[in-house]
Amino acid sequence: MSDSDSDSDLDIELTLSSHALAALEEFRQEEVKYQEKFSKLLTSADEEFAQKKKEEGMNLFKEDWQLSQFWYNDATANMLADALLEGADEDTVIAIVSAPSVYAAILKKNADEVPTKHIHLFEFDERFKLLAEKDHFFFYDYNKPLEFNEKLRGKVDRLLIDPPFLNDDCQSKSSITANAMLKPKTNEKTKHGVIKSRFISCTGERVSDVIAKSYPDAKVTTFIPEHKNGLSNEFKCYSNFEWRGWKFE
Repeated sequence: MSDSDSDSDLDIELTLSSHALAALEEFRQEEVKYQEKFSKLLTSADEEFAQKKKEEGMNLFKEDWQLSQFWYNDATANMLADALLEGADEDTVIAIVSAPSVYAAILKKNADEVPTKHIHLFEFDERFKLLAEKDHFFFYDYNKPLEFNEKLRGKVDRLLIDPPFLNDDCQSKSSITANAMLKPKTNEKTKHGVIKSRFISCTGERVSDVIAKSYPDAKVTTFIPEHKNGLSNEFKCYSNFEWRGWKFE
């Protein structure tokens, strides 16, 4: 190999290194801006922050792939929010487990579209205390499925759960949580004449056997959940009710 060839290879290596460094610096700058924005929100006046949450929703939070975070797109989040709220009344208790984008979708709605204040978010990522606030946010670790606020044990009328990992262990433990929260299913209706009890799980098709064992009255629906940044796994929506948004397959 000639000296000129060696010089050429060295130039390529240096060029690649500079590109990598530039990309790393850009990433760091984005992180700094994100943290500054987040810190500013923490010190905002309550009224200002409430408006910011309503306007920006999940745009305030970056996905953490290590926590298997993949936000729903707006259409999916709104559909699931509507499914939880339809026909509810002021006494309806709703729990949203590991699906913060649906909670954010509810926050964006007008007050007359949200009939109940008993809406709670269960999440491992404690950043979402900012979204749900202390009275409605509960830390949740699926590895400790029965460690959640006792006041909601057996008291939840409507529940949506999206376990973070598509494996049997996560799905099974998450189902322990869901079944412990839910009231026993009855034909009791809300003041608007709609069956009070509703259950939804959005998760991968490959864990359908676990879903069938964990929630005997849940069936695959025609609704296909979609994610904002795409997801290669095929997702399904399992539920124990039909409504205008979906039918059973």
